[in-house]
Amino acid sequence: MAALAPNLIAAAFPLMKLMPARYILDRAVADGAFEAGMRIVETTSGTFGMALALLSAARGYRLTLVTASSLVDANYKARLDWLGVQMIITEDRAGNGDQVGRLKQLEHIRYEEPHCFWPRQYDNPGNALAYARLAEQLVQTVGEIDCLVGCVGSGGSLCGTGLFLRTVFPHLVVIAVDTHRSALFGHPAGKRLLRGLGNSILPGNLRHDLIDEVHWVGAYPAYSEARRLLREHGVFQGPTSAAAALVARWAARSRPSARIAVIMPDEGHRYAGTVFDDAWLASLPGWPCSPPSEPRELTSVEPGSETDWTWLKWARRSLNQIVHDEVENEGHSQ
Repeated sequence: MAALAPNLIAAAFPLMKLMPARYILDRAVADGAFEAGMRIVETTSGTFGMALALLSAARGYRLTLVTASSLVDANYKARLDWLGVQMIITEDRAGNGDQVGRLKQLEHIRYEEPHCFWPRQYDNPGNALAYARLAEQLVQTVGEIDCLVGCVGSGGSLCGTGLFLRTVFPHLVVIAVDTHRSALFGHPAGKRLLRGLGNSILPGNLRHDLIDEVHWVGAYPAYSEARRLLREHGVFQGPTSAAAALVARWAARSRPSARIAVIMPDEGHRYAGTVFDDAWLASLPGWPCSPPSEPRELTSVEPGSETDWTWLKWARRSLNQIVHDEVENEGHSQ
């Protein structure tokens, strides 16, 4: 835990996905769903796959990961190769993560080898249940929590932690952090520069009705915040964590009497050659840019650019309710 402001505490992880990966595998062994000699197969964009790889290496499991070409960097692949992971990489010309293609490839593997175990990180309730431990640690460290901020990819960490905390603190405000061109909260799915959050499909672990606010953070504000965290706090976290921290700092300023907790799920080492490299950043069009000091409030779901930071009052509605309300409002305005 790290204090980023007088009323802001960060749960910063080197690899947060070890929590759900360990929980899901342990439950599967106890339930008999995963037996000795079985292969683990999963589609992953990064940290959940690394968590499975570390556990598999330590326990002697066989692991096959399916990912997309847009999601794999050389250092990440080298670590997985060293851990003995079989990797299948689909060609992702659109640059949106190719979830559909990855799931098709995974289904083919399961057809060829029916006796394998699929953790199903996006839909397995064990993903969210694993975060009861984090909720407990936050309460023990902070006491009463008024607001929880976290990024959304599979939905497990924010919705799992938020669900447990809200049973203790019914007034809890839950703020979701997404990125532009992610389908999680109504954007059309498209190419995303900021990785580690967002999705091109809707995972079963995402509970829209738990969410009070949604923030969409572009890559450039997240990159700037990651470098600020290292420079001013000595906190070396990746851009996913930085996007959450950016929103959490604003929440802390906007709610000075509230106690805010933010989940920061990834370390910075994977991004040493990109986000923390001046030459790489200089190669990006429009960099450097001045990051916004606060988000632009929206009245409806609206796409943004990589320099934008926007937010919407979600008000614990379902995605269908949001779409219905926007259609009704548009009809009334005509």
